[in-house]
Amino acid sequence: MAAVRAASRRLRNLLTRRLTARTNLGLSLNLHPMSSFAQDGASKAAPEEAPGHSYESLRVTSAQKHILHVQLNRPEKRNAMNKAFWSEMVVCFNKIAEDSDCRAVVISGAGKMFTSGIDFVDMASGLLQPAGGDVARISWHLHSLLSRYQETFSVIEKCPKPVIGAIHGGCIGAGVDLITACDVRYCTQDASFQVKEVDLGLAADVGTLQRLPRVIGNQSLVNELAFTARKMMADEALESGLVSRVFPDKEVMLDAAFALAAEISSKSPVAVQSTKINLLYSRDHSVTDSLNFMKSWNMSMLQTEDVVKSLQALMEKKELKTITFSKL
Repeated sequence: MAAVRAASRRLRNLLTRRLTARTNLGLSLNLHPMSSFAQDGASKAAPEEAPGHSYESLRVTSAQKHILHVQLNRPEKRNAMNKAFWSEMVVCFNKIAEDSDCRAVVISGAGKMFTSGIDFVDMASGLLQPAGGDVARISWHLHSLLSRYQETFSVIEKCPKPVIGAIHGGCIGAGVDLITACDVRYCTQDASFQVKEVDLGLAADVGTLQRLPRVIGNQSLVNELAFTARKMMADEALESGLVSRVFPDKEVMLDAAFALAAEISSKSPVAVQSTKINLLYSRDHSVTDSLNFMKSWNMSMLQTEDVVKSLQALMEKKELKTITFSKL
């Protein structure tokens, strides 16, 4: 027991020396917990439009400190994805990736459902009637078009900030492509998911067939959903692993999604974003390659002041939300 206490004292002395050294270099530490009044104010304040985010198909608000809320915002069209959407999502998430104030994102749909998928009325001319008469040139054009559409959802996956999908009502067609690029998925009891493309005479081509098998880990079920376009309801989505939690209604779900985002944003951004990057790398590489990548990554990341702050909070039995981590 005496040895344990001595080791604890040595670790505390080491942390103190490191913290003192960093503070002397001009790094200030704020270890005072936020008052309950301030916390309540942060959670109940009306959401504000996020600066620099003005779109036709999306609404981006600052939901809470370090948290952005991205809404598919065409409720009168069941959030169908029009031409503007496919470029605006890329612009939006590229900005979020570079936003040092943002540490977590929640995606939801305005109105009665998450999304009805592609707006074929708006998109039909480009998809079904491409310009030109030469097969090779039409194909080249469609290849370029599909590359841009795929990036619309890949940009969510590439964003180093964790992205939480909050799905209510229908999530149809390209909606499944979108949510499989998210890091965490919550849904309401009335949610349904549908890989709809086969009913439209095509194969899903912007992410579902590539990501859904990795998300739920059941190739037989993926094949069934993709071949038939049948609906998967919330309970089955939970059982299969497509979502991690189901809630009675949209309001309760969003409260839970923002609570999760707040919990994530209370952690070191170095630790959280490093974790996302390495999880994605590990998904697509062997264990050996992933361990080697992790060594190369953490040989620099372990030198962050966030490790010292987190260990000090742990030893002093303080919650991480009382610690101020620098922007990243």
